[in-house]
Formats: sequence, C-alpha cells, structure tokens
Amino acid sequence: MSLKDELKGKIPEKELEKLPKHFDIIGDIAVVSIPEELTNYKNEIASAIMGRMQNIKNVLNKVSKLEGNKRVADFEIIAGNSTETIHKEFGFSYKIDLRQSFFNGRLSYERKRVASLVKAGEKVLVPFSGVGPFAIPAAAAAASLVAVEMNSAACKSFTKNCKLNKLEDKIHIINADANSIPNLLKTEFDRAIIPTPYGMDHFLETISPLVKEGGFIHFYTFKPKEVIPELIERYEGMGFEVLFHRRCGNVAPGISRWVFDLKK
Repeated sequence: MSLKDELKGKIPEKELEKLPKHFDIIGDIAVVSIPEELTNYKNEIASAIMGRMQNIKNVLNKVSKLEGNKRVADFEIIAGNSTETIHKEFGFSYKIDLRQSFFNGRLSYERKRVASLVKAGEKVLVPFSGVGPFAIPAAAAAASLVAVEMNSAACKSFTKNCKLNKLEDKIHIINADANSIPNLLKTEFDRAIIPTPYGMDHFLETISPLVKEGGFIHFYTFKPKEVIPELIERYEGMGFEVLFHRRCGNVAPGISRWVFDLKK
C-alpha cells in the first residue's frame, strides 16, 4: 500500500493528488516536501510515514531549496524533535545535522560505484565534500585523500565521521571555497571526484589541471537528456576519454543529474 493509499479518507482526494510520490530517508529521519495546499495535513502525513516505517523517529518538511554558499535547506520538524541523525550506508556511518549540512541519500549507489573504482595507492581529491559521503568510501581504498568544503559546520561533522569510520589518518580536510583549490594545492592527484553543485560546470576546468595525465575524474552535472551527446563531444574535445556516463536521478522536470567518468 502506498503512502497516498494510506491517506485516503484522511485527506480530500483533490489535495491528495498533490502529495509527492517519494520522500527521502536519511538515518532515522524522513524528509518530505509538503505542498502549501497540504499544510493543514502535515500531522496526518507524518503519522502515515512513521506508521509505515518503524525506524523513522523524525519527519521533516523541507520548506526551502538549497540556499547560500553552505548549500543547506530550511526544514520544519513535523514529527519528532531533531534534525540530527547517523546515516549508515554500505558499511560506513555519517553523523549529520540536516539544518547545518547538505546530504543526499539518493546517491548511495553512485558513491559505492565510484569508491569501487579507486585503487590502492591513489591520491584522491574531493571538492564539495560535505560531511564525507563520497570521500570516506574512496579514502578506505586510496592511499590518501584531500577534501575541500566551504561549510564549516559540515567540516566539523566530516571530522567526526573520519574518526567514526577510523579513517582520520588518510583524510585531510580543508575548510575553503573550492574556487581557491588551484591556489591552495600544488600537488597532482590520481583521481578527482567532483559532485558539482547546480550551475557550476566550470569546476571541471578548475580541477582537471590538478589531475595527472592518465588520471581519472568523476564529474557530476545537471542537464536534460537531449544535450548529453553534445556534452560527450565537448569533453572529448577537451582531451578527455569518456569511459562511462549514467543518469543519477531527476532533480527537476526534464533535468537530471549525470555523472561522467573521464580519463585525462
């Protein structure tokens, strides 16, 4: 039975049609975006979610999109009492406060996929590292990893997560704007993992000079499906070999997140 089915009879049919089909689960928190038309039914929605999933202790209503340099959204607690949780994913654990740091639980498979490509002995660079979900699994396989994150609260959580996963000796965290990376780092890396925020495609050119010849870049971008062949041609024209690409989920009507595995 779907969430909508459970709410039939509790919410008028016309309003119920506007309920999102999906919600995110991060640790013991469910995150749902409730339309304004359903504001009066927040408690019913939260109760239905918690009734379906016994592990959920808190339900948050996402009331704004990602905002500011810290890339955090605004949340309203509609059930429970906390925005803090520990999220577990493929053997790794992440402490996070969703009011202070961005976390996307829908990229778990992609994080595992990229980490599986990292080879022993590699030096890896991860800008936009957040609380560490791309960096920590990669560091488990690599020799060393440098992570860059602008949000100081995310860096503090990331530091805790390094200790939680017993990887503090492998990871160096820099609290800085990713635009400053070329000035901060004077070394070459075997691999870069770039989970680029929306509209920041220029970071491929910013980061690629730090990756050695024969090295690898996993680059994330937001595009409609129709432009992907053209984008592959562009990357090849920049001197990259496009080894693989895939869609990593929709983010808006007609727009998806895509990853490109590039060899320099």
